[in-house]
Amino acid sequence: MVQFARWLEAEGKAYFLDPTDFGELQAWSAANPGDFWGAVAAFFNVAFETPPTVSLGDESMPGAEWFPGSTLNIAEHFLRRDDEATAIVLVRDDGTRESITFRELRRQVGVVAAGLADLGVGTGHRVVAYLPSSIEGVVAFLATASVGATWAQTAMDYAAPAAADRLAQLEPTVFIVGTGHTFKGQVIDRREEAAALRALLPTARHVITVPTAGLEPAMADTSTWADLVSGPRSMEPVPVSFDHPLWVLFSSGTTGKPKGIVHGHGGALLEQLVLAGLHVGLRDDDVFFWFTSPNWMMWNAQVGGLLVGSTIVLYDGSPAVPTSDALWRVAAELQVTVFGASPGYLQLCEREGVDPGKEVDLSRIRTVGITGSVLPPSGNRWVREHISPDIQVASLSGGTDIVGIFVASAPTTPVYDGEISAIALGVSLQVWDDDGKPVEPGVAGEMVITRPMPSMPVSFWNDPDRSAYEGAYFETFPGVWRHGDSITVTERGTVVIHGRSDSTLNRQGVRLGSAEIYAAAESLPDVLDSLVVGVEQPDGGYWMPMFVVAAEGSDLEGLPDRIKARIREQTSPRHVPDEIIIAPALPHTRTGKKLEVPVKRLLLGGDSAKVLSAGAVDDLTALNWIIDFVEQRA
Repeated sequence: MVQFARWLEAEGKAYFLDPTDFGELQAWSAANPGDFWGAVAAFFNVAFETPPTVSLGDESMPGAEWFPGSTLNIAEHFLRRDDEATAIVLVRDDGTRESITFRELRRQVGVVAAGLADLGVGTGHRVVAYLPSSIEGVVAFLATASVGATWAQTAMDYAAPAAADRLAQLEPTVFIVGTGHTFKGQVIDRREEAAALRALLPTARHVITVPTAGLEPAMADTSTWADLVSGPRSMEPVPVSFDHPLWVLFSSGTTGKPKGIVHGHGGALLEQLVLAGLHVGLRDDDVFFWFTSPNWMMWNAQVGGLLVGSTIVLYDGSPAVPTSDALWRVAAELQVTVFGASPGYLQLCEREGVDPGKEVDLSRIRTVGITGSVLPPSGNRWVREHISPDIQVASLSGGTDIVGIFVASAPTTPVYDGEISAIALGVSLQVWDDDGKPVEPGVAGEMVITRPMPSMPVSFWNDPDRSAYEGAYFETFPGVWRHGDSITVTERGTVVIHGRSDSTLNRQGVRLGSAEIYAAAESLPDVLDSLVVGVEQPDGGYWMPMFVVAAEGSDLEGLPDRIKARIREQTSPRHVPDEIIIAPALPHTRTGKKLEVPVKRLLLGGDSAKVLSAGAVDDLTALNWIIDFVEQRA
């Protein structure tokens, strides 16, 4: 980060009173988006086949014009390192592992790209995959990008109809499909589900089967991965325009059919370089491990570690098998330097009494990255006490919308418990009230982005008039990106995220953040999970129930009072729920997010079939319990 600031000064692009002051660098980057992103491209040696005329043409949102006239291919940048160092390690929770070197990765991508081209795949086509976290998935993605086609995938825990809700929208030409995955030490056979999904993708003229989790393919009339990866020729990446569609990621689909969010080669490249190369500070001697899934944008961000020459570690399976410290043991064995997970994993470790800092050697870890939901202050304390007080807890937030970050830490920022360290580079972030006016530091409001970023979506899929895209981000404040998060920027420039603004609790005109209620309730060892919503009543009243999953052996009779007392003690009386409802389990999105908005809509009388897509939920039994509860309550 400091090297970048000093380089800006040496190149005459900017001047800083103190190049080690992240706030000064961030303020310059936000005020000068064209200069900043052009500097990122130059600093990281982005290889333009056709150079741009300017970094930023039309700056209006939506529709800002980035690097007009330029051509490049992101795959070329992923494949720059060409040696025998390890590029990717795949770890399964049954103990098996695979790896590939940078040189072999480069060879396989070139050969698979040529094979796809021989099948007639090129610009304007889509390649989709139904795969677990796998080396083949990375190779197939890079090969797809190389030929100018567009990539999308789902993990194999999706049922065929849920996967088809996403992939079939793209009318793919090629379908790459695995056979199974591992979970809790067991091989999960998904060959029947894969065959069912194939039938739901009628446009796929070519099906390529990959023997994942040790299961041989069973479908007829398909090509094999082995044949594709041992093809007779190779090809180099094809230059495409800066905003040429690279990949399609999907919204959670909890409130309707998942939206396909299209990102371009250039925007994704620059965003990942800033995330991996500056904010995370990865180098070519780092080992980068983030516990994630192909269903989540963090899989794409983890693959981004290859852009700066880091070794990346993929994981297939449960994070708590054979024991709750399984991920930490992997980190120790592979000498991981940057480790990433969700707050839920830290909370699991805390509940289970895991003490990995004493059990294994984690001395190589310098950063623990956290995203996916709000990290309560107890998460920071747990890392200090059970890993090391010298490790930076790097909490960050962004989303599928940009496959990147809006707020994050940096190697040069301090850490405050319960807060995210800073606004990210290149992000012109403000906090507005409902009338579109900026609020003072320390006041909660809507998070908005007032200047464009190159990683903002190129488009939504099947949205020719851009009405869905513009409605999603620009309807509330024309010309300004409203992200949908309720946040506070403190006087010292840190960020507190209170939750989604459309699920913000509002008692007697006072907005309350659900995140701090969860932090208080889940600090009790008896509380495994919780969900709080605020429901407007027909008589003008306001009901704020909290669903709670209790630990086995808890005193259920006294638990509601203990939860209310803890919330009152750590927040305020206004934050205390009206009712505590003990549930056997709670559903989440498949990336672990709480379903506040759908549950609120159910409690308001919404039709469950319209409010929530069952295929987007991780636990159907838990979802059905909520639906039954709502019906009985009504």
